[in-house]
Amino acid sequence: MTCMDRRPYGAPSLRALPGWQPGFSLVELMISMTISLVILGALVAVFVNTSGSNNEMAKANGLIENGRLAIQVLENDIVHSGFWGTFVPQFDDQTTGGIPADVPSAVPDPCLVYNPGNWTAAYKTNLVGIPVQADDTASFCTGIVTNKRDDSDVLLVRHAEICVAGSGGNCEADIAGKLYFQSSRCQADLTSYVLNTAGFTLLQRNCATLAEKRKFVSNLYYIRDYAVTAGDGIPTLMRSQFDLTPGGNLEHQGAVAMIEGIESLVVEFGIDDVSKTGAVVDYTAAINWDDPATRTTPTNRGDGAPDGDFIRCTTASPCTAAQLMNATAVRLYVLARSRELTRGYTDTKTYALGSGTTLGPFNDSFKRHLFVTTVRLPNVSGRRMTP
Repeated sequence: MTCMDRRPYGAPSLRALPGWQPGFSLVELMISMTISLVILGALVAVFVNTSGSNNEMAKANGLIENGRLAIQVLENDIVHSGFWGTFVPQFDDQTTGGIPADVPSAVPDPCLVYNPGNWTAAYKTNLVGIPVQADDTASFCTGIVTNKRDDSDVLLVRHAEICVAGSGGNCEADIAGKLYFQSSRCQADLTSYVLNTAGFTLLQRNCATLAEKRKFVSNLYYIRDYAVTAGDGIPTLMRSQFDLTPGGNLEHQGAVAMIEGIESLVVEFGIDDVSKTGAVVDYTAAINWDDPATRTTPTNRGDGAPDGDFIRCTTASPCTAAQLMNATAVRLYVLARSRELTRGYTDTKTYALGSGTTLGPFNDSFKRHLFVTTVRLPNVSGRRMTP
């Protein structure tokens, strides 16, 4: 035994002791670290790819959700257009025997501030007879429509509130100074209505009880080129509602942001200006029945279905009162856009928003989707349908 070997004579070496574990050599340690780094790199790559996929999926889901929500909001309002309680305009009432006296004479100013002086009987007739309007110009409602995108339309929808004022539930209380619509159900004055802030004296069918009042609804929609701050670049669907202002005026309120990421809105109308027999609609004469005995087919009134191609109202080609009063369907084109850019993506697509409107290619990194729906106006088309 050398002087360096201090084990007692006959004692086992350390490598022979039970439970003894030798350490890693330098080569083994380097191999282990290399393998660990490879695994860690793979995990990081998987995490990055998964995170990127989740972000893109969230963008796509947000894009689809916003587009569908915009279509739903517009559609739910449009289907109520032309609802005036129990009142039916004479030109759409097939039980009227004479020449209708309430045919709209002009397209009404959509955002005229209410006062008894400028809301004349003729103006009210135009409002009631033309429940839906649209245009592509920002001057459609000066002061209300601001920062409008040039490639979109302004849509205005009018009707009476579905519920009766002050009836409880989700319906608004009957508030003095607001504008209400009241129609008569008394046989003596079935063609009468009141659109005013006071003077609601029309009666129910028993000709003794006051008829119900419904709030006048006028909603204006357009696309603004920003969401919160001017220049933020997020196109947004806006809505302005006709109501009583804090100052006591009855007019369209300042527009409120509703849905972000809506880049364009184009509106087209289906016009019912031909009868079931193929003859042109004519309101200057009483209803002419093809068979007076059955009265199933009027030859000079519409049948509720759009005739020909849908039309778009523009500054260059504005719609007339005769066209809008006979609109029985509305086609909506809503172009939705993601709020955030997608790296590595370029939008080279073109989008057809109607027969004469094409947008794109935008050549940017935003993803887009076009939503199209056709909404029937049941309160207008339903009155014209015959067996």
